[in-house]
Order: sequence, then structure tokens, then C-alpha cells
Amino acid sequence: MTEGGRLPELGRRGEGWVAIQALLMVAILLSAGAGFGWPGALATAAYAVGAVLMVLGSLLLVAGGLRLGASLTPLPAPRDGRGLTTTGVYGLARHPMYGGGLLFALGWSIAWAGPLGLALTLVLVVFVELKSRREEQWLAERHPGYADYRRRTRRRFIPYVY
Repeated sequence: MTEGGRLPELGRRGEGWVAIQALLMVAILLSAGAGFGWPGALATAAYAVGAVLMVLGSLLLVAGGLRLGASLTPLPAPRDGRGLTTTGVYGLARHPMYGGGLLFALGWSIAWAGPLGLALTLVLVVFVELKSRREEQWLAERHPGYADYRRRTRRRFIPYVY
């Protein structure tokens, strides 16, 4: 779907988007029990890389949540009566909490879930990309300055990266 195309709302405030994302996250976490880990020598490196990514993802989640404050909501549709957050970590990426969740899922998959977890994380990346586009449609409708913010803040999820 193109950047300007309409994505489904999946509920008045996007409840369906949250439910599907939660199911994907649970599947990623549970994939660790499938027994598709890494062979011996790779396991140690996978634990180290995975741990770093999980810590970075957690920090990005916390930084985004703290910056949003009372505007924080699990739903993609913005809260009524709240301004657009464009400073702090939101000055570096438009959806840093999504980026934090993706980094955490990637780290978990690398450390504990192996190829199955990585495949599910790839599905999560595609899903979150679509969810963020839907959220941006709502933000643009609600905040006249969103187009300018989007032009200034080129990274979607992870500051300086993606």
C-alpha cells in the first residue's frame, strides 16, 4: 500500500491493531520454547547480541513512554485534547516505542528463539510498519503540523537507523 493509501482502522481507535500486535509479540516470546536455538558456538554470541538489543529496545520504550507522559496510550489513534510530541526521542524518530518493541523482539529472537523467532520478528516489522502508517494518518488528521514534523523527523522507529 502506498504512503498515502488508507489503511483500515480496525476499531474506533485501532484496537484491532493492538490485538494483532500483542498476538505477534506473544508468538515471538513463545517461539523460544520451540527448540530452534543456535548451535554451540553461535549460542554465546547470540545471547550477547540479543541482550544488548533487548536493553536498547527497553531503553527506547521507556524514553518514548516518559516523553509522551499523559498522551501515552496503547492504541494507535491519538488521545483527544493532547498535543503532538516532537521533542526528546520523538525529535529523532516518529515512533520510538515501536522501534523499542522491534529491537526487543529482535534481541529476544536472536538470544532465545532462533530462526523461528526471527521469522516472526520479520512479520512483526511488516505489521508495525503498516500500523505506524495508520497511526500517522490519524495524527495528520488531528495535528495540522504533522506533515512538517514528518519531514523534519525522517526516521520512523529507531533514531539514526530506521
